Amino acid sequence: MKITTLDDTTKETVRMEGASGVHKQVPVSKQDGSPHFSFRVFSFEPGGHTPFHAHPSEHVNYIIEGSGTVVTASGEERPIKKGDFVLILPNEKHQYRSSATGHPLVMICAVPVEYE
Repeated sequence: MKITTLDDTTKETVRMEGASGVHKQVPVSKQDGSPHFSFRVFSFEPGGHTPFHAHPSEHVNYIIEGSGTVVTASGEERPIKKGDFVLILPNEKHQYRSSATGHPLVMICAVPVEYE
């Protein structure tokens, strides 16, 4: 069993090409013995964003603070806010963007352990 907090989890700046103002913490992963899932927490500065990207595994996100948009493969900007769940299917192109003003966007991201 592991019990931890975000305050005790290392926070790193995301350095992927196309990312800006995004930080990642990984409180639960295969390094902890988790057999199936890794849980990551992404924090976006106001106006921050991920690259427009896709990956071979699905992931589920839960917005715990702030608001923003998810850009779809067709370019549609879908609004997201605190309390929303987002399912990204395998190979589905997407981008997360934080609102330019207000609170930072913070989300939990669950992925298969092989991905993290």
